[in-house]
Amino acid sequence: MDFDYDVIVVGGGHAGVEASLAASHLGMRTLLCTLNKKMIANTPCNPHIGGSAKGIVVREIDALGGMMGKFADHKPLQIKMLNTGKGPGVQCLRAQVDKKGYPAYVQSVLEKTENLTIKETQVVALLYDESTVYGVVLEDGSKITSKATIITTGTYMESTIISGKNVVPGGPDGERASHGLAPCLQKMGIELFRLKTGTPPRIDKDSIDFSNALLQPGMEGELAFSYETKEFTPLEKQLPCWLIYTSPETKKLVLDNIELSALYNGTITSVGPRYCPAIESKMVRFKDKERHQLFLEPEFENGNSIYLQGFSTGFPVEFQEKMVHSLPGLEQAKILKYSYEIEYEAIRPLQFDNTLQIKRYQGLYGAGQICGTSGYEEAGALGLMAGINASLKILGKEPFVLRRDEAYIGVMIDDLVTKGTEEPYRLLSSRAEYRLLLRHDNADLRLTKKGHQIGLISDARYASFEEKYALIDKAIEIMKKNNVSDKERINPYLLENGYTDTEVGHKGIELLKRPRLRYREIASCMPELSSFHFDEASILSLETKVKYEGYIQQEIKDAAHAEKLENIKLPKEIDYMRIDELAMEAREKLTAVAPATLGQASRISGVNPSDISILIITLKKRGIL
Repeated sequence: MDFDYDVIVVGGGHAGVEASLAASHLGMRTLLCTLNKKMIANTPCNPHIGGSAKGIVVREIDALGGMMGKFADHKPLQIKMLNTGKGPGVQCLRAQVDKKGYPAYVQSVLEKTENLTIKETQVVALLYDESTVYGVVLEDGSKITSKATIITTGTYMESTIISGKNVVPGGPDGERASHGLAPCLQKMGIELFRLKTGTPPRIDKDSIDFSNALLQPGMEGELAFSYETKEFTPLEKQLPCWLIYTSPETKKLVLDNIELSALYNGTITSVGPRYCPAIESKMVRFKDKERHQLFLEPEFENGNSIYLQGFSTGFPVEFQEKMVHSLPGLEQAKILKYSYEIEYEAIRPLQFDNTLQIKRYQGLYGAGQICGTSGYEEAGALGLMAGINASLKILGKEPFVLRRDEAYIGVMIDDLVTKGTEEPYRLLSSRAEYRLLLRHDNADLRLTKKGHQIGLISDARYASFEEKYALIDKAIEIMKKNNVSDKERINPYLLENGYTDTEVGHKGIELLKRPRLRYREIASCMPELSSFHFDEASILSLETKVKYEGYIQQEIKDAAHAEKLENIKLPKEIDYMRIDELAMEAREKLTAVAPATLGQASRISGVNPSDISILIITLKKRGIL
């Protein structure tokens, strides 16, 4: 068949952007179909990138050759490292980006990308037979064929906007909903389910009294998501955010009128994100809590719109006025945009394999919120992986799958296709068994080689990466072999940090392992290191490697032990329903998921260790093990 394109991407959100760029960069003739070109890479909710676990995911996207990190580094309004007082396993970046500037920059990059065509249209159906998807049908009836199709419709598919009892068809930020594709998927035998999310009001900055709000500034330093970013936004050019709290009046208003909310009057029946709930859900769930924190965050560099983070709601617009005016400093606030809830269709994620292809149909992939996730970062990561795997399949190469100990991206995909979800899935550091291996500082060490092998990391970038870690290892070896010789400088530094053993000599590595002592200060007292010039990111990698060496090695051992099960492949043709020794729940779950490995089978909810033992015995009996 003479295909019009190699890859068609349906939807221009963060997943669609990464999928389109990955496929294009890998040489695929790619078509991106979007309802509105001007809304590509839109941030309909909070215009920020990163945060807990999510910031590490953006670093992983960059280390693999994706683009979200570079986009977020382009003129952020504010940037900071979170959890600096905690261990390296939970430290991560968060950037407030410009709601207009961010998508504008993304769109400018897409327009210049080779192999990529952007078409403003609505996809209303797929071209398919009993086992393969080979293109799309557009709203004007025209048909476009492709070797692979990636659906990244976000929160647009059959979406409705809800406030109180008011329900109208529509997508985020006043855009139209996507119609037609959901009925087609259902006709194909693909199971959908309805999810919801929401976004809070936007407030006119000039109408807010900030006198009692707590200032939340950005942070100085070489802070960036991309390893290739060399220009950083200084603190004096960053915009502030502010922290406030709900008042007793807010709580009383909400609880006394809870039946007005779409979340409690029966209008909304779908499930929303547990870790980003509406304000009324928080107040009902935690009735004993007197107040809840809210953040006032700028949406634009040159604009008055303030995002009221933590205050999304299903209350009708007229009641939202009372709620907002009950907040300290917002008594006279002017609402620029009211909060709303949005319901939309998604695909139950157990129907995807670990390459993000629908098991039932060759050539059909999904990414982003259609897979049951929530968040720009999760969407971008899934889009990148779907774009990579669709391209590799077309090229006749092996699929690209990340393990749980290799990346948060691996954790997320494994969770989705193994455990499924009944609510919008959000990445959290607690979801990872090996947090100390999946750090902010070492995303390049974990994934750059893989990105280079795939073809998304250039030879020049890969050479620079190798040089970075060769120098780090060399510096560590020097610190292991040599004492800190400049006593006049090192002794005051030791005393200042509470160490009194100044009369004896110390190897550089011994001092670096101590709490509070830093590489720069130690290296300045060692002439052997005078020729080493590390940036802040390299120093963070070096210090973490040294200070947490024992803990890191233990997690590596734990991961290696778990990998043994991952290396035991399960035959696709195995009929679990006929293995009588397995519990019935295990048989049903194993059949539904069709795990690729014994390790994946062990993580399925409802499959117990005894079931895994039975599987091992069965495989041995059949000569597979």
